Amino acid sequence: MALSFLQRSKTPIHSRIKSDDATRLRLKYDTYYHIFEKQEGTRVWKDGEEFIMLSSNDYLGLTHHPKVKEAGTKAIEKWGTSTTGARLANGGRSFHRELEEEIAAFVGKEASHVFSAGYLACASAVTGFADRKDILFADKNLHSSLWSGIKLSGARCERFSHNHPAHLRELVEFENVDSAKIFVLEGVYSMEGHIAKLPEFMKLAKEFKAFVILDDAHGFGVLGNQGRGVCDQFGLTNEVDVICSSFSKSLAGSGGFVAADQDAIDYMRSHSKQTIFSAALSPASCASASAALRVMQEEPEHRERLFSNLKRYRSILSDLKLDTWESETPAVPIVLGEKEKVYYFWKALLEKGIYTIISIAPGVPPGKDLIRTAISASHTNEDLDRIEEALHFAKSKI
Repeated sequence: MALSFLQRSKTPIHSRIKSDDATRLRLKYDTYYHIFEKQEGTRVWKDGEEFIMLSSNDYLGLTHHPKVKEAGTKAIEKWGTSTTGARLANGGRSFHRELEEEIAAFVGKEASHVFSAGYLACASAVTGFADRKDILFADKNLHSSLWSGIKLSGARCERFSHNHPAHLRELVEFENVDSAKIFVLEGVYSMEGHIAKLPEFMKLAKEFKAFVILDDAHGFGVLGNQGRGVCDQFGLTNEVDVICSSFSKSLAGSGGFVAADQDAIDYMRSHSKQTIFSAALSPASCASASAALRVMQEEPEHRERLFSNLKRYRSILSDLKLDTWESETPAVPIVLGEKEKVYYFWKALLEKGIYTIISIAPGVPPGKDLIRTAISASHTNEDLDRIEEALHFAKSKI
């Protein structure tokens, strides 16, 4: 019988684990890592109790789309569950190439590479191009995946104020004109719901000869023509050098991609360790993503329903005078500004059968402690009625 954790000899790491306040508080208040035993559309069940999911990134509601599920099932029957290794070692499969061609054509780039996780894709979008001699300029509110890529690249990084082109200009003007510069941006900032001021950033990129990497995980499928994303919405696809994204949002799957010119993708495949050594995307994930991509283009009613739901949801929040941090997208924060208020608001929503997620400092800036919510095309009118009732109740508790 294995010795329990407490019976093992102590090391400094064991002591750190045992005394960690962040873990103690997380376990005490039970705010994260919940387990649901069933899921149907926007409804999930925990300990036999039903909740409406209001924090999922299933923007187009395609998780249960019959075409998407059928594609994944057929792929397993044909190819099995996995290629059991990295593509450098075991080779890719025809379904990888087909999906990469479809994605590249959809977003308007020459080529793409698919990954087994969106986090890997976004980290690779940085590590695949940044060299230790380069200077990275990063929005301070970037997603953790991009920060991981920045750290692993070894390049010097300067942070600029969130979505603030003027501050970026101040930083870039300090640097040597001949230094290799890379801007790292998000198309839609998932915690705030803000759309990047891409036209202004691209003017700076052109002026200072900067290479631009953009994570469009929360814009892909939502913005632009047929959901082609933020670059398409602004007509700047050709100017942005690298676009990365996740399949776990609008495509309702798992995995991610990096899209760029063919030369850039070939370069990334030579230099990004995440690309070289990570396991290939599974057959089912590839097939499901491909099917969801086709649904996005052939069934516009999902995006139409999404924006209809979003319009009503914004109206509810506005009537309640709740601060949404000027969100412009289906990722809608409810900013309460204090940890205690956030916790009691979250508990009140849970009591009324609405599941959301908490984000507090340092995960968000001080004074921006919030409830993170997201609207989906699959939310029904009944869901929105219950959400409205729950929000009224939660506000009364703070």
